[in-house]
Amino acid sequence: MTQSPEVTVDIEYCNVCDFKRQCLELKDFLNKTVPGAKVACNIGRRGSFEVKINDTLVHSKIQTLAFPVYEDVAENVKSCIEGREMKKVQEQKITDCCVM
Repeated sequence: MTQSPEVTVDIEYCNVCDFKRQCLELKDFLNKTVPGAKVACNIGRRGSFEVKINDTLVHSKIQTLAFPVYEDVAENVKSCIEGREMKKVQEQKITDCCVM
């Protein structure tokens, strides 16, 4: 029986910006959808929410100014496990903003 390759997901988040909740949400989502992946949340640079899969950057909040779509991250983890190429992760759209 062939084992799937080990996949690690490292999420660097800004503690000053209080992005820990988003990191834990993504970690929980990945643990449920791709149970074989090792997911770690690490405090990092100011403004960061960077997602790396096996040392490959798949999302950067520093570059995009948005959080990733969690389903896209999970699809990339599955692709990595299956030896397929990873795709660009889309950014979450903000829909609950209002100006008064």
